[in-house]
Amino acid sequence: MKKKKKQFEVLENETVDECLDRMKKEGYVPVAKREKPIFQEVVDEKGEIQYKPVRQKIIFEGRLLD
Repeated sequence: MKKKKKQFEVLENETVDECLDRMKKEGYVPVAKREKPIFQEVVDEKGEIQYKPVRQKIIFEGRLLD
């Protein structure tokens, strides 16, 4: 038996549409979308650590179709 809710992350080598298609093939429909920034530590010329955004992590919450 499948879970009623499942999270799907858009993979690095995948488009948003491909992720949505993957959800649909597994029998889920998107009900929420979350975006989280991914940061990288960078040392500036003064030797201080700075955090630089590198990409967005996109996560869809899917609900099982009846």
